Parts: sequence; C-alpha cells; structure tokens
Amino acid sequence: MIKLRILFFLLFAIGNATYAQLSTQEIATLKANMVKAVENAKLTDSLFDRLNKLPNKTALVTGYLGTLEALKAKHSWNPYNKIKYVGRSLKTMQKAIDMDGENMEIRFMRFSIEFYTPSFLGFSKDLAVDKKEIVKHYQNGNFGLADAELVKNVSKFMIDSKKCTAAEVKILTKYL
Repeated sequence: MIKLRILFFLLFAIGNATYAQLSTQEIATLKANMVKAVENAKLTDSLFDRLNKLPNKTALVTGYLGTLEALKAKHSWNPYNKIKYVGRSLKTMQKAIDMDGENMEIRFMRFSIEFYTPSFLGFSKDLAVDKKEIVKHYQNGNFGLADAELVKNVSKFMIDSKKCTAAEVKILTKYL
C-alpha cells in the first residue's frame, strides 16, 4: 500500500515532467497507467519501453524511467534480476540527478526507491544526501514545478519514513 502511495505521489509530477514530449491526453493516460503498473508487470514494461523511446529525455523523464526500473525489480521473481533492476534503477536515477540535481521530485524518487530497498544490499547509500536536499527545498520553499498536493505528500512521506530529525520534521510539518 505504501509503495502504491509513493507512485501515486509521483504521478502528480509526471505532468510537469513530460509536457514538452507528451500530449495532455498521453499524460493523463500515463498517470493512470503508472498507478496500475505497481501491480502489473506487463504494464510496467510497456510504460518503460514507451518512455525509453522518447528523444531528448528530460531529467524528470529519466527519473521516471528509473522508477519504472525499480518496479521491474518488484515484479521480478528471480532474486538476481531483482538486484540487477535495482542497480540499473539507481544508475538511471543518478543520471537524472546529474542532469538536474536541484530537482526535489527526482531526489524524492531516489529516496523512496532506496528507502524500500533492503539496506543489507548496499543500495541505500544516498538516503541521507537526498533527505538533506529534500528538506532544503522545504526550508527554502523552493519546489520547482511540483504542485501543492505533491509537496504535501512528499512532506508526509518524509515524516512517516522516520529518517528525519525533530528539526527536519518541524520544517516538513509546515507543508502538511
């Protein structure tokens, strides 16, 4: 349920991420399909293939590709493939962050992927850095293209993650 909630939060950002590359109708369809992809491996694959074919991918589109790769890991039954997809996902997320390191939505996507990846696998090395960047956006009131609902939902997730200090929670609580 929480993973579904994370993807739902991310869907609010998809519209902002892809306006230059997708029509309004395509964005609406993508949003609906991303929610379904949490429980549907075939849909995850088709969304990934479709976004991957877009030319000149923005940082956010690249971030969504990374999120879809994480969903591929979720859907895989083979432990080797799960690890392979998570590794690819985090490399793709790093590429997105390299393209736009100040983007709160991308930082949140990577934070949520690493948060749900078992720490013993060694893939959760950027949690603290991403948390710091996300909290910085809240401290400065700088959310880029993120709408109010996404800002609220990210704030709630960060607080619920139990990864934030009392001072950080105080900053995040202002946006609930």
